[in-house]
Formats: sequence, structure tokens, C-alpha cells
Amino acid sequence: MKALLLREIKSFFGSPIGYLVIAIFLLLNGLFLWVFDGDFNILNSGFADLSPFFTLAPWILIFLIPAVTMRSFSDEKKQGTIELLFTKPLTVWEIVNGKFFGALLLIVLAILPTVVYVFVLSSLGNPEGNIDMGSTLGSYFGLLFLIAGYTAIGIFTSALSDNQIVAFIVSVFLCFLFYFGFEGASGLIGGFSGFISSLGMDYHFKSMSRGVIDTRDVIYFVSITILFLSLTVYKLKTLKW
Repeated sequence: MKALLLREIKSFFGSPIGYLVIAIFLLLNGLFLWVFDGDFNILNSGFADLSPFFTLAPWILIFLIPAVTMRSFSDEKKQGTIELLFTKPLTVWEIVNGKFFGALLLIVLAILPTVVYVFVLSSLGNPEGNIDMGSTLGSYFGLLFLIAGYTAIGIFTSALSDNQIVAFIVSVFLCFLFYFGFEGASGLIGGFSGFISSLGMDYHFKSMSRGVIDTRDVIYFVSITILFLSLTVYKLKTLKW
């Protein structure tokens, strides 16, 4: 699995994909948070608070992560190299995990430079250092779990089709459904609105953003990740046999 993981990382950074993903994520966040006037502009808000970033990032990642994962298996199927993967001394789970952690690592590398925002806001606070570190750390922790969920969904959809565009569109739809779809549906349903809302990623991400890491939120994200990785394994096994 380690060899497959390194191969994925090399493929990302051996082409413009890896650099583009990191640059686009940082550029979009930088423009909305520090340049463009609007609800996300931190300087105009008057508060040393990173909540605009954690509100904006999940929406950017809904499109960015599927763009990274869409080629994971669809490209292998299109080029006919997926049979070569099956001949290697790796289990299907190891193949899926290699693809998953390769894409996950790339997105985490895109997130890391945003830690600079914490130090900038801390220095701008009045008094200096006046920033809610508990909420910030909880939000970063929740964002990592959210990224893992998005990546697992993207890996799954890439195994469904040999067309990267189809994989991208289906992945964006599923990520949107699991992030906001249940929250939106809960407003249309009366008695079960709380339960419906709790099925969505947005509910658990916001819970973590309060700075309290609840095991129920962790279990939710881990379950979503394992579910879609398991579905990917099942799909690949049908191709293998």
C-alpha cells in the first residue's frame, strides 16, 4: 500500500494537478476572506474570528476534492491499467486505501498554509492574542474529518465510471447531499427535523466548530468514510471477479 500511496503523491505533484489544487484553494479563500467585500471578509467583520473561513472552506472543497479524486479509478479503468493493479500483491482494501490516503494527503497539504490565518488574527486582536483557540482547533479538527468524508465519496464515485466528468458530477452531488441536503430537507419536515438534520455533515461539523469534540461527531464522520470506502471495495471486487 505504501508504494501505491507514494505513486499517487508522485502523480499529483508530477503534473500540475497538485499545485493547482493547493493554489486554487488558497487563492479563493484568500480573496474571499481578505480582499472581496462581503459576509466572508474577516477585516470588515471587526472580530478576530476564523468562522468565515470554516463556513467557506466546505463549499470550496465540495468542488475541489471531486476534481482531485475523479481520476483515481476512472482513469485506471479507461486506460485499462486497473487489471495491473489487481495483479499486484495487494488486497482490494489496500488499493482503495492507497488511493484514499494519497488524495487525502494532498488536500491536507492545501489546508496547512491556512494556519497562518490563526497567527495573523491573533496579532490583529485587541488585545493581541484575543482569539478563541478552542473553537479554532475544533473547527480544524472537524474540517479534517469533513475532508476525509468528501474524499471517500470521491473515491467511490471514481470507481463507478470510466468517465472522469461523470465521476466529478456524481461526487459533487453526493458531497452536497451529505453536507447540506439533509439540513435543507429538515426545514421541510416537522416532527423529525432534528433527526434528519443530524444525518448531514454540516450538523456534525458545526458541532465540532464549537470547540467540543463529541464522540458522536467523530463516529459519524468515521462511519461515513468507512461506508464509502467499503462501497468502493465492493464495486472493485465486482470488476475483479
